[in-house]
Amino acid sequence: MELRKRVKLSQVEHALGFAQDDGRSNSNMMLGTARSTQEDIRGVVSLLGRSGTCSGSGILPWRPWQQGVSVATGLLLAGLLGLTHAWCVNSIHENLLWFSQLTEVEREISFRTECGLYYSYYKQMLQAPSIQEGLSELIHDNLTESKRTINLLQRMNIYQEVFLSVLYRLLPIQSYLEPVYFYIYTVFSLQAVYVIALYLTAWLLSGSWLAGMLTGVWYILNRVDTTRVEFTISLRENWSMPFLALQVTAITCYLRPQLTALQQKVMVWLMYVTTFCFCLTWQFNQFILLLQSLIIYTMDCADFLTTTQVTTLYLVQVSGLLSVWLLQFCNSMILGSLVLSFIVAALFIRHCQSGLKTGNLLVRLSKVLLHSAMVLLLTFTINYLAKKALQLRSDEHIFKFIKSKFALGSTRDFDASLYLCEEAFGPLPLDTLERLAGTLLLYPYILTLLLLCGFLAMAALQNLSRPKGAGDGRALAFRPDVAYNLLHTLFYGLLAFSTMRMKYIWTGHMCAIAAYGVCGTELWTLLLNTLRCNSKVLLRIVRYGVPLVMFGWLYYKFWPKLMEELSELREFYDPDTVELMTWISTKTPKQAVFAGSMQLLAGIKLCTGRVLTNHPHYEDKDLRERTRQVYQVYARRSPEEVHDILRSAGADYVVLENSICYERRHRRGCRLRDLLDLANGHIMDGPGDNNPDLIPSAHQRFCEAIKTDTAAYSALFTRTFQNKTFYVYRLKKKRKKSAKSPSEPNVTQ
Repeated sequence: MELRKRVKLSQVEHALGFAQDDGRSNSNMMLGTARSTQEDIRGVVSLLGRSGTCSGSGILPWRPWQQGVSVATGLLLAGLLGLTHAWCVNSIHENLLWFSQLTEVEREISFRTECGLYYSYYKQMLQAPSIQEGLSELIHDNLTESKRTINLLQRMNIYQEVFLSVLYRLLPIQSYLEPVYFYIYTVFSLQAVYVIALYLTAWLLSGSWLAGMLTGVWYILNRVDTTRVEFTISLRENWSMPFLALQVTAITCYLRPQLTALQQKVMVWLMYVTTFCFCLTWQFNQFILLLQSLIIYTMDCADFLTTTQVTTLYLVQVSGLLSVWLLQFCNSMILGSLVLSFIVAALFIRHCQSGLKTGNLLVRLSKVLLHSAMVLLLTFTINYLAKKALQLRSDEHIFKFIKSKFALGSTRDFDASLYLCEEAFGPLPLDTLERLAGTLLLYPYILTLLLLCGFLAMAALQNLSRPKGAGDGRALAFRPDVAYNLLHTLFYGLLAFSTMRMKYIWTGHMCAIAAYGVCGTELWTLLLNTLRCNSKVLLRIVRYGVPLVMFGWLYYKFWPKLMEELSELREFYDPDTVELMTWISTKTPKQAVFAGSMQLLAGIKLCTGRVLTNHPHYEDKDLRERTRQVYQVYARRSPEEVHDILRSAGADYVVLENSICYERRHRRGCRLRDLLDLANGHIMDGPGDNNPDLIPSAHQRFCEAIKTDTAAYSALFTRTFQNKTFYVYRLKKKRKKSAKSPSEPNVTQ
């Protein structure tokens, strides 16, 4: 039986680029008779050289008006799915906290940890007398870190808060929309954009908007593993990941063949704008883009991209990063990033090695290995020299974490241990895969991944075996847009398995890949050919029938659960923190400086506007050192030492938390007091082994001993507030006794 007869499909071009043709002749696209197993495999892989179409991937050609109706329907459904997701997360957020009925201080406390810090700058901009004065306060900030004046626009990625505050001032909405709702509605709207971007990516890959629908439904049903926006609204990733998804969509479209010159320019600009927005809104952009540049490099080595495409994709990344570098007042962390060093090295070595893509398979493989070694060597050399020249140490804690995680460095480093002991930075739990399998997402994903990886490997070997100048036709044609998305899900999947917090980058794109496998024509054609029962009608029935059956099953099993979740009502309740914030706001000077845990201090800044000694934005070496010093209040140190440390940081008050002092959430060796003991060379509390080089401390644990109010402590600290959770102490001047000021607040019991 001739393979030509089995794989021949109509070639139909559709509006908006949702369908494509490879542009190759039938002689290049389809092989001859299946006289050998090798030829049969090649013919199957050649199916990946074209995408499907909205009308059924050429099973039956559609008229222009039918194509227009199909595209309009697909776009409408994309918008509806995006709005549905935004409505779901908004409803869950409201139901979890009863947010609409909270007081202002309770709403602000609900912005936990670093979320509160970022939101405080939005509030600060709105409270400023003018936009210009608000910007000046951010550029010359002396409230976030005591005894220091820092440029927040340079240090942190808070341009989104600045933009929203300016927009809120300019729009005529102040009378009927509170600032906090304008903020959270914007974030939830970006989640709608995120779903739409994933929808379009699946549509582009498969040629069917059914794939987009399946992607959106899977994303919503797997909300626990695809997003955490409903309770971490201000996190930088919630702002940036929608732009990353849009960038992937733009790259997918850019890599499709037969784009006109104008379409290519539009796609390049879209890639630049989305890359720029992504980099501007998240401080970890360089590490995400590093993986993306490795994907581009891999595709270049395997000859899936043209020289123009490779150079364009690299330059888009460089342009986006440098634009952010300028907006962030020449932030040295960007210039010293590993991704910039890698791109410079890759482009330079590629330019110097003009004969890289010549020779037979063994020669090509040897050249690729040598080329990669040279690129890596030059990358680390450039990065080392750049950091030395810039005196950059802001991101060294991340590399310490990576070294410690893979047992390449000391595990006693305090900064690295803070990350290693958090569950979010541990490996991906296996129950995640169980949940993904429960929604039928995992099974088609794995099957699609395995088949595409096999095709990709064969196509790569064929490309490397092809002599230079052998012609444009490839015996094993593999669509570059599919290749990019396949490598994207592989690279970010490995990242997710190594670090659970990064799973949110992977799981959303995972939905698009699985939907492509279910709704695309290529994999179904392979299966039907294997079963020797392929036909146009059967292919169409299977391609549309299976997704519809899956929709029905998902509706039957998960619709009641989703409605139950959306109707579940809870309430915010944190009276101790509310009491603390109220006391600070009413009983302490406005310029008072507070020391404590990073997470609590972020809330103190938002709710009270007081000055902080440290905060959760950890990308600064001096701040990390100060945080470690301030945390000595939970270590075994003398009252004199702690007093000197806090005074050197400019603190007037220190807030101690029972939840840290008597922590039970982490195992022994991962409690904050244990990390401090290890860093100080002291034996840890409780039963268990200790390293032989650790010694007992001569002092009691400060956070416990200070509550005894012995003379050594009362001479330096005065308790001014306490409840079941928090103790606040005012620092006295050392060795000087003074009468109690009449304005000194009494201890609150």
